[in-house]
Amino acid sequence: MSTFIERFETSGSGSRLAVKDLIDMVGVPTTAGCRAVAAEAGPARTDAACLAGARAAGARIVGKTNLHELALGVTGINPWYGTPVNPLDPGLVPGGSSSGSAVAVATGEADVAYGSDTGGSVRIPSACCGTAGLKTSWGRVSLAGVWPLAPSFDTVGPMARDVTGLVTGMELLEPGFVLSGPAPGRVGRVRVEADPTVDAAVDSALAVAGFEVVSIELAEWEEVTAATGLLLVAEAWATNRALLERRPDEVGTDVADRLRLGRGIGPVPLARAAAVRDRWLERLDRLFGEVDLLATPTLSILPPPLGQGEELLMARCTLPVNLAGVPALAMAVPTGGPLPASLQLIGPMGGEEALLAGGLRVEAGLAGEGGSP
Repeated sequence: MSTFIERFETSGSGSRLAVKDLIDMVGVPTTAGCRAVAAEAGPARTDAACLAGARAAGARIVGKTNLHELALGVTGINPWYGTPVNPLDPGLVPGGSSSGSAVAVATGEADVAYGSDTGGSVRIPSACCGTAGLKTSWGRVSLAGVWPLAPSFDTVGPMARDVTGLVTGMELLEPGFVLSGPAPGRVGRVRVEADPTVDAAVDSALAVAGFEVVSIELAEWEEVTAATGLLLVAEAWATNRALLERRPDEVGTDVADRLRLGRGIGPVPLARAAAVRDRWLERLDRLFGEVDLLATPTLSILPPPLGQGEELLMARCTLPVNLAGVPALAMAVPTGGPLPASLQLIGPMGGEEALLAGGLRVEAGLAGEGGSP
């Protein structure tokens, strides 16, 4: 099955865990969903650091999950290992890059999955598959033993069917993790251009949760998105260029083309993008002095068909989060139609506890309304 690159038969009473195949697992080759990587990969000598908590808790690792090659893509379509099937509708993209991880939890093949998020790769497939995902604060979860894409953006985080499952995932990633502190009450609703159905679903979910919602206009949102994309592809090229140069025929065309976008970016545009990041960090610092969380759609559209998956590049509302390094939660919210939308809650650096508490509040509100994605 294309959900997994490799399956394992395990026994025990712990949580069933699926692991994205750019995270090292002792004795198993790491492919990063790429033929060029697989051709040179031997069995990993040690686990990635982020697996230590799961091992100690007795989690049952059920398999290494498929992904968009090298974690550099939003569709989840993989030319080497097949494309995981979206459980909402097989004609829709599963989203990327952590496609197999989203499908594994959506179909009940795992209780929790680990994904990576560099520009939205946990949140986008969660939005496409109607599940939940947490992009963690940059630096909170160790990246030792994780195939790098853009190390100053890369993060590892949990994915699950719902927010309760994400809490379990954080307990595995970070032993001793508990929800503590005051629950978030004041949410800044950031307005971005989106499908009216998606906007209405996000607004309704915030309302039934009982948050105090204030509208926020961020004129710099598009500038920040563009700066993030530029910095990310420049770093991705520096990190992965040797692989492309050694084995150009064993890297998919879309990923190779995306990597090469970073090849010719000079110091002047990079410096400008870095200045945008500095201003963005200052802006967010002020905002989080006024509100507990920010809210946007995760995607400004509903999940698109397989042949139109690249629409997600423009529809994602994830990149500004990665530029700041702050955490963000994606969770399914009902639209009243056959497909759910996805709410993105954004917190301050290190604010995973508040984010998950806020997500649980939304889930409780939706349950009280009789709504489900």
